[in-house]
Amino acid sequence: MATKPGERRLQILQTLAEMLETPKGEKITTAALAGKLECSEAALYRHFASKAQMFEGLIEFIEQSLFGVINQITGEEQRGFRQIELILGLLLNFAQKNRGMTRVLIGDALVNENERLQLRINALLDKVEAALKQALRIAATQEKFKADADFGALANLLRCYVVGRWEQYARSGFSREPLAQWSQQWPMLYFACLSQAGDA
Repeated sequence: MATKPGERRLQILQTLAEMLETPKGEKITTAALAGKLECSEAALYRHFASKAQMFEGLIEFIEQSLFGVINQITGEEQRGFRQIELILGLLLNFAQKNRGMTRVLIGDALVNENERLQLRINALLDKVEAALKQALRIAATQEKFKADADFGALANLLRCYVVGRWEQYARSGFSREPLAQWSQQWPMLYFACLSQAGDA
């Protein structure tokens, strides 16, 4: 049965993501990917010019998935701290549901691949950090923040927390889930941010 245009491309990306879910994290070759799909390597190259382009397809999927929801959160939620809580929860939940994508996000799956892929991930994480910084600025208009509150440092702290949870998840063979202890840790992060509030 013939697949519709774009369907085979999506199937290749889904299979690549599944192969990335193996905790040992062996280097994925186009030969192994073709074997899983029961097709030739030449058939893969009809849809993607290179393996790097396949990884770019995964990164585009991650970016669209995350920022589709982040934009929804920032558009609908007025409270800055609630925006931060929802964005962090989204980032942890996305990793927990998408093991293979987590390895892309932490760069583990991109070792020995084209260096532009890591630059794409870095840019994606910078965008996440910028969204958190903007939410902190909104929170500052709702809470009395210190005049010298450093939103950049706070946003970076929150980014590093998320990336650390992703790393732990991947390095533990996906046994230490990102959302574990989230309900206890969010109040800690909240008070770290709130420590910048108070009389200037």
